[in-house]
Amino acid sequence: MVQNSKTEAEGARRRLSVLSASILTCGLLGGVEPSVAQTATLSPLPTETLTGTTMQGAAAATDTTGMNVDPTTTATAGVAEDTATPLAADSAVNNEEDLGPRAQPLDFARQNLRETTLDDPTALRTRRDADTDGIRLGTMVLRPSISEKLGNERTTIGDGTESRTFSETGLKGTLTSDWSRHELTVSGEGYWQKNLAGQGTTDPRANINADLRLDLADQTVAHIKGGYSFSREDNNDPNAVSGASVQSGIHRYSGGVSVEHDFGRLRGTIAADIVRFQYSDAELSDGSTLSLSDRNRLSGELRGRIGYEISPAITPFVEVAIGKLSYDQKHDNSGYARSADTYAARGGIAADFGDKLRGELGIGYERQRFEDSRLSDLAALTIDGNVTWSPHRGTDVDIGLSTTIDPSTTAGQNGSVIYTLDSVVQHQLRNNLVLRLSNAIKWTQYPDSSAASDSVTYTTGAGLAWSINRYLDLTADVEYERKRQHGADDNNVLTTSIGLTAKR
Repeated sequence: MVQNSKTEAEGARRRLSVLSASILTCGLLGGVEPSVAQTATLSPLPTETLTGTTMQGAAAATDTTGMNVDPTTTATAGVAEDTATPLAADSAVNNEEDLGPRAQPLDFARQNLRETTLDDPTALRTRRDADTDGIRLGTMVLRPSISEKLGNERTTIGDGTESRTFSETGLKGTLTSDWSRHELTVSGEGYWQKNLAGQGTTDPRANINADLRLDLADQTVAHIKGGYSFSREDNNDPNAVSGASVQSGIHRYSGGVSVEHDFGRLRGTIAADIVRFQYSDAELSDGSTLSLSDRNRLSGELRGRIGYEISPAITPFVEVAIGKLSYDQKHDNSGYARSADTYAARGGIAADFGDKLRGELGIGYERQRFEDSRLSDLAALTIDGNVTWSPHRGTDVDIGLSTTIDPSTTAGQNGSVIYTLDSVVQHQLRNNLVLRLSNAIKWTQYPDSSAASDSVTYTTGAGLAWSINRYLDLTADVEYERKRQHGADDNNVLTTSIGLTAKR
């Protein structure tokens, strides 16, 4: 019996010595802190084995760790882990605090790999790429898309009907900065049509706009904007050339700068804008061309606005503007000097109730005074505004109101006033299926002295967009347009199309 006790004690000493030597070796190679070595040395062993161990075992533990270990503590550590009391756990924490910073546990199997730091540029780029749709270009994110449509257009004027089948290729994209301060947004789109069957006028169009926001101070923000657009003048436009096979192309260039500053509850804005219109030659049915350079013009406007914040959601405002309209030619082809001075003022209210409802509405007055005394002033009551409303999740309603003064180059006419009301409703039928409904009314009003009659154009449409996956959409659209003008036949256009859109 005595021999068995000695054998067990000797075996316990050997196991303890081997364990202590292993811990010491790991400590020398891996830089293990003393607290870790002590924790590993005091790993649970059978209670009866430690009880029969002589003081040599305790001395071996002291030599291994370089610290004094109380035999009583060593014996207590032999209790199984599942029987440890909260008091013992608290004591272990106190010991670690006395020994310095809490050490990380050894992981020889490398199961817990080191996480990348927050300032690791590689990790940051990886997270951004994973969280953002689009293509990352340095500190910018590009979201491009390309579409291809097959459509049919049927035009009815009086008793005559004209139909065409066409294809339309579209390219669209948005480039947005990802800066901690300031922001640059560039958006553009272009559409080109080609007739596959039938006769009809194609409708190419393109535009690109850029907006650089500069956060100058906590209460001061500046915007620098620029843009370009191209469109073909509509055959039904009052300024269109009668009998032209291809109407003039309209190039529009724009630029502007604005500064906004908050003075407590007062919000002030000062802005300057410039717009350039340039017209290409119209192609006549006999193959000749007609120059429309007398319509080329440049307009500039300086405006100021001040609002008072009644509450974070309601801000009434007043706005005044002065401008100059200057034509490249002193006199147009009919001998009229159409350069003019413009004056405008309006008042309204801006509202922001969060994502549910926001927008503004303003009512004012604008007058355009021509240099040529034969042309009467062109004046109009203006109504402008926009409202974005989300009655419930998955449904968005956009409503817009605008008033435009459109100068004319028709002999004896000063121009017209165009009022437009449009609305777009988008509803998410399913996670990957969106329904869109659109309606618009455009009223073109001429002065009483004008020979032209007022006209009203109604437009209504519907469309479906099905997201096949995150990169491909299937779209289907139908649109109906009707123009009514006193003394002229109604113009009806029905357009249907189906297409695919690839996006990133």
